[in-house]
Amino acid sequence: MNKNNCRIKIWSALALAVAALLTGCSRKTPPASPAVPVSVAQVTQQALPLELSSFGTVEANMSVTIKSQVAGILTAVHFKEGQEVSKGDLLVSIDSRSFEAQLKAAQGNLEKDEAQLKNAKKEASRQTELLKKGYASQNDYDNSVTAVDALKATVDSDKAAVEDAEVQVDYCSIRSPINGVIGAISIDQGNLIKEKDIPIASINQISPIRISFTLPQQYLPLIRKYMAGNTLEVIAKIPGAEGQEPVKGSLLFIDNSVDTGTGTIRLWGIFQNEKRVLWPGLFVNVVLNLAQEPNVVVVPSQTIQNGQQGQFVYVVKTDNTAEVRPVTVQRTANNSSVVEGVKPGETVVTDGQLRLVAGTKVQIKETTGNKN
Repeated sequence: MNKNNCRIKIWSALALAVAALLTGCSRKTPPASPAVPVSVAQVTQQALPLELSSFGTVEANMSVTIKSQVAGILTAVHFKEGQEVSKGDLLVSIDSRSFEAQLKAAQGNLEKDEAQLKNAKKEASRQTELLKKGYASQNDYDNSVTAVDALKATVDSDKAAVEDAEVQVDYCSIRSPINGVIGAISIDQGNLIKEKDIPIASINQISPIRISFTLPQQYLPLIRKYMAGNTLEVIAKIPGAEGQEPVKGSLLFIDNSVDTGTGTIRLWGIFQNEKRVLWPGLFVNVVLNLAQEPNVVVVPSQTIQNGQQGQFVYVVKTDNTAEVRPVTVQRTANNSSVVEGVKPGETVVTDGQLRLVAGTKVQIKETTGNKN
């Protein structure tokens, strides 16, 4: 081997050594990904209300339209529009002078005929005694008895006429038939009111008050099951009324047929409404509380995620890595969900899911309670 070949081999060996050294320096181990901070909660087993949610409309428990039963001049209005009235309160007065005159005439006829009847009874009694003694004919006796019977019928007719006249006078003072809130008046004082013409005003009873709502027909057997022998609670909340406490009532009754057009059943709840929160015509969110279901597996509703394979939660394992766990949500109540697929005591992620995949390392930053 000549010297040139030796030099070439030496330089080649040096070049390979330098290349290997440079390659080794460029291959550095990548840093481990930082743990994802998450909030978690414990899966619990507890009692949870069995509820059905819907939308409803507030209705007056009773609604009365006020009309006049007689014709006359409206002489006085005794209420302010929108005020609460009580049963028996005087609302309007109608000119009653002509009806009072008719009442006096009817009373006069009654008194006259009662006097004639009294005299006819005396005559009939006298004719009876005379007939017994043979001083009066049978015909005279029969005529006296017939006169008494005829005058009795006349007096009865007069009494009916007096009662009718009293009713007509009473109709001139229109009173509230229920407790409630009266609306706007449709005719001003001084105008002529016709008999059974336009409504004068309307009264809505708002305490108690009703809410009408519907539920799918498949829930009817379940509702009837829990309704048997029990009073079911109905909770109503006005949408957008922040800070306002829900109003509680009870289920009043279920309609006697299913709406074939919508496949729903209509129900009514009754509410005492002492604070006048509910008002006829309001749309409200309604929850029908059927029962307290014991020993169900519950997670906070914010843990539930939706994926291509269905709903799932992230479960934090003992090595602080995230596991994707498919779950079945049976129902939701008060921000808690009843689920199948997890066990009580397991830890589930409530916040931070967007940065997670199966096997991601997690750092627990907060533990939230499973509030009901």
